[in-house]
Amino acid sequence: MKTINGGSAVQGGYYLSRSNWEIFPIEKDGQKLPGASSEHYVKLNTAAALAIMPVLGGLMVVFLPFIGLYLAAKTAVGGVTGAFSRSAQDLGATITPGWAPGAAHMTGKATDEKAAEGEKIEDPKLAELAKEVEEKRKA
Repeated sequence: MKTINGGSAVQGGYYLSRSNWEIFPIEKDGQKLPGASSEHYVKLNTAAALAIMPVLGGLMVVFLPFIGLYLAAKTAVGGVTGAFSRSAQDLGATITPGWAPGAAHMTGKATDEKAAEGEKIEDPKLAELAKEVEEKRKA
């Protein structure tokens, strides 16, 4: 079967859209198929189009109530489960431990403690700046 892209100029006849299973009648030669070029169509002869149309209509009549029931049930269940999901997330956030697995907790503390104890700074410019800061804190 030869597929034809949407927006192409085609001969008159019936064309079946592969994406949404809709039949499009084209009256005159040279008319363009509807849709973007990414949509694909198949040309049907008149007898096949007349045989397929009642089948597609019958499938819609049979499955439409089931689709409605499915959407109603999905909406009802989604509201109930959504309420439980939000409350479970809130509860989980309150009991989360204060540590993160795989995090490095033993880095950087030794140098911070030494600086806090008053370890001497070797750079003279930094020593002068430290003295100046201490004087301003006292004042």
